[in-house]
Amino acid sequence: MRVVRLLAATLVVLAIGACGQDGVEPKRWAKQVCVALTPWRAEIADLTAKAQQQLQAATTPSQTKTNIVDLLSGAEASSERARAGVNGAGVPRVDGGQKVAEQFTASLAKARDAYGNAKRTVSGLPTDSAKTFYGEVGKAFVTLKDDYERSAIDPTHVGPADLQKAFDEVPECK
Repeated sequence: MRVVRLLAATLVVLAIGACGQDGVEPKRWAKQVCVALTPWRAEIADLTAKAQQQLQAATTPSQTKTNIVDLLSGAEASSERARAGVNGAGVPRVDGGQKVAEQFTASLAKARDAYGNAKRTVSGLPTDSAKTFYGEVGKAFVTLKDDYERSAIDPTHVGPADLQKAFDEVPECK
């Protein structure tokens, strides 16, 4: 059993090493990244709209808290799926490809963490005073917005020109 684990670990290391040496053709990488990001963007937009509806149609602070925490949890999980998908795309075969790939995954990890932090903040809020609760939820969402914006990658500059061209040409990125 120990030999099997050692062999499996060696194969994983070799596979990772091989991917790092050759990299992924830019159009293929861009396509995989966009395939991972498209459902994430749609889900985040949907969850954001639902969160706004929850705050406008609030019945009780306790119910709102439960709903908002669930929505933030969904956004956190969706961001992690997108991060894993982008990470799974490998490294684009361009100058600085490793750095570009790391920036994309780091950006999504920061977005995931922003949602997770907001979820933990709202989850920890007392609900005995509606005014205080909703005020603190508002503050949590301002922090979330700021954290989320700091995590964003500038889409007009995703790396070298050949990678930017790939993003412009791949249908999945339009």
